[in-house]
Amino acid sequence: MQDLEFSEVVELICKEDNRFDRKAYTFVRQALDSTVKDLKKKQPDRTTKSQHVTGAELLEGIRAYALEQFGPLAKTVLNTWGITRCRDFGDIVFNLIEYNVFSKTENDRREDFADIYEFDEAFVKPFVPARKPRRASLGPSGRGAASPGEPGASGPTELGKA
Repeated sequence: MQDLEFSEVVELICKEDNRFDRKAYTFVRQALDSTVKDLKKKQPDRTTKSQHVTGAELLEGIRAYALEQFGPLAKTVLNTWGITRCRDFGDIVFNLIEYNVFSKTENDRREDFADIYEFDEAFVKPFVPARKPRRASLGPSGRGAASPGEPGASGPTELGKA
């Protein structure tokens, strides 16, 4: 069988497994390349070794790459492509392994991609502004907020009381 282009392989995969958008496969491929590059920077001795990346390393690389590429929209983009949890990345990776686009070692399993992080924690939380501690508002006496009916309190008072 002749070598197929990546886009042709993805088309075949999507005919068999239509859970994920084609763009998800391209993204995972690009995220893998980025992960390998980043790992080589952090671990220079890795350049002479195999370029194998574990499931956990790839998931961390995917997280970083998604945040870099899509910023606060990362989770939305991934969800639009059918990716809603870490296991989905594992399914994409193993679909690509079945077509010999990616390779695996005897120790690699789909379960390596299970529940490494929650999507909200990984893709939303980095963009949520930090909350400032609330200060108690001081009433006219300087001892805290005035209660309804106290002098200086705003709001309705009972009839007959002023």
